[in-house]
Amino acid sequence: MVFGKVTGKILSAIYIWYGFHLGGIVLRNFGEFVTVVALPETPMFVSLFCLGLVCIAAVYLGVEVISRTASVFAPLIIFFTALVFILGMTQLRLNYLQPILGNGLTPVLKGGFITFSFPMAETVLFLCIFSSLQTKKSPKKVYIWGTLIASSMIIITTIRNIAVLGNLTENFYFSSYAATSRIRIGTFIQGVEVTVSFIFIFSVFVKCAVCLLATCKGIAKVFNLKDYRSIVIQTGLLMIYFSYIVYHTIIEMTYWTMEIYPYYTFPMQVIIPTITWFVAEIKKSRNLLEMGK
Repeated sequence: MVFGKVTGKILSAIYIWYGFHLGGIVLRNFGEFVTVVALPETPMFVSLFCLGLVCIAAVYLGVEVISRTASVFAPLIIFFTALVFILGMTQLRLNYLQPILGNGLTPVLKGGFITFSFPMAETVLFLCIFSSLQTKKSPKKVYIWGTLIASSMIIITTIRNIAVLGNLTENFYFSSYAATSRIRIGTFIQGVEVTVSFIFIFSVFVKCAVCLLATCKGIAKVFNLKDYRSIVIQTGLLMIYFSYIVYHTIIEMTYWTMEIYPYYTFPMQVIIPTITWFVAEIKKSRNLLEMGK
């Protein structure tokens, strides 16, 4: 609607690839988590295939299934996050947070940029499902409140991890799991890290399902398909296989996430949406002027 058929399809293809690539990366994160934390002897492809099938089923059933599932489990995730933080207060060492800005502002800005691109700006893919919202609130309010809640949870979790692990935080691939595994209250409260596994697995499911949904909707739009469901299974299986081959090791995955990914995704997360918005506003103003004449 904004750029015409040719340019519009090119930009759509870029976002189709972004949704597909991001879904594969998220699925691979899950596979590495299961291999490192729980099932080191199990082939990674098994865990990728199992969760991938669940995502395929959810997307095939529609955005309503994904959203209702999320609405049921989201309060549990918030509750578990708060509960784990409270239980872990005895393990907090606030002196681990010092020195504040010990290496200057540059590391903070770099960390902020990484957090902006992963995961905050990835919500650009939610644009594919905003048209499905059936609520009295505007999509803008839903987006802002969701972002504020997610940001608060990330900040609380990061502070907890640093206050528990100190300068060892960067030595762990999954620092939240390592931090909560140290929580012990007497002999009757142990194994709190299971809640982190629950949160991680469910969050990966929702995120991967949204990526797959965006990819399938984009393909259906570009090729004028009647229903995106006709390509969900094929695209989902390709995403599972891609997640298996995208990295060779967890070290490569970590390097890509921290050093390359923020710059790789910046055009799709910021530049293209901003240009699209400006061009749409200009066209809207021109149409209003023409209607006025």
